[in-house]
Amino acid sequence: MTSVAATTPYPVPNGLMATLQVTLLVLVAAGALVVVRSRNRVRLVMTLSAYGVLLAVLFFSLQAPDVTLSELTVGAVALPIVLLLAIAKVRKREE
Repeated sequence: MTSVAATTPYPVPNGLMATLQVTLLVLVAAGALVVVRSRNRVRLVMTLSAYGVLLAVLFFSLQAPDVTLSELTVGAVALPIVLLLAIAKVRKREE
């Protein structure tokens, strides 16, 4: 029987890696639900940033370091900063 989990160059039991990846997938799905259900804009951006970190951890467990670095840079840092600046600018105009 073949495993769907990513193989590692270091000795990690296949069942452990599969369990880790399934757990991360469940957490990513739950995180997406939290992001979608957020009503407050600032809280939404913060949860979106945490979701980006969670996705980066998932990509790292799937042995995709290039995608991990891209997700950390864009999804967890750059996008939240841009969104927070946009929210601040909109709030200034409303006042």
